[in-house]
Amino acid sequence: MTKAIAMRDAFLRKIHKEMDYDRKIFFVSADFGSPVLDEIRRDYPERFINVGIAEQNLINISAGLSLEGFKVFAYAIAPFITMRCFEQLRVNLALLSEVRELNVNLVGVGAGYSYVVSGPTHQCYEDLSLIRSLPNFKILSPSDHYSAEGVFQYCLDNKGPKYLRFDAQLLPALRDDVNKKLISNGFEVLQNDGSDGIIIATGYMVHTALKVASYLREKGKFISVIDLVNLTGFDPKSLLKEIQGFPLIVTLEEGFEGRGGLDALIGSFVNKEGLKVKLEGIGVRPGYSFELGTRQQLHEKVGIGERAVSTRIIKSFKGLE
Repeated sequence: MTKAIAMRDAFLRKIHKEMDYDRKIFFVSADFGSPVLDEIRRDYPERFINVGIAEQNLINISAGLSLEGFKVFAYAIAPFITMRCFEQLRVNLALLSEVRELNVNLVGVGAGYSYVVSGPTHQCYEDLSLIRSLPNFKILSPSDHYSAEGVFQYCLDNKGPKYLRFDAQLLPALRDDVNKKLISNGFEVLQNDGSDGIIIATGYMVHTALKVASYLREKGKFISVIDLVNLTGFDPKSLLKEIQGFPLIVTLEEGFEGRGGLDALIGSFVNKEGLKVKLEGIGVRPGYSFELGTRQQLHEKVGIGERAVSTRIIKSFKGLE
């Protein structure tokens, strides 16, 4: 596999390169930086604004720029760009996009437990539930820097408000290049390992899913893994084809379990398609913790670590016997 780079850096490099050709791209930051962002600000100062630590104003300005015809990328820490300015997201983006054409792309860095040492104020387990509740919003949740690169063209080509959920940590690459099929289908089968069950995961949890599948293979259970990147725009026929026939479907997310996130999304899809299957939704146990530790340690405590997930899936298989 290719050497990994941060999701945000891969995505910002795509923006930086495209700004030389597309003068309709505008970048707005809420006092949140990176070395690549410094280059954007240096090279295109007329299409860069730092609004300061003011996420509500970030959305207001982004909406206004988009109404003037710009393709806007708004950049901030994930919990702040989703929760601090939720009313602005609802009124100025979700609602306004019903009557006016706009293209605003919210780049939220710090999904899940990315900022592990910063505690629950900077961690983000509610964003999928919140943004899913807003009509007209698209949600993109990459698992590595290649899938982050891949969604860039999608952002340019598709109108409306979008939320891009990036991990703040440096994650290993799960593929060797941008997979065009991943972008067109909205998902990719990363492991097609048998017929015992399938895990549908998103973001960081795709890495956990692959490790869990490897562990379960040693226990005689063969699990396939799907990386779901486009939560709101995946191709339903293609996804149905991939998950049909499995007795067990597991969803795995770095967000609160049973609060309208990935588990609810796939549960609704399964019910709509009339699949007779056991569905196990695994996510963060609802609640907040101020304990410190590694991401893996915190994951085990809240029920989404490799051991916790493996144990729960094994119990699910026993329920099928």
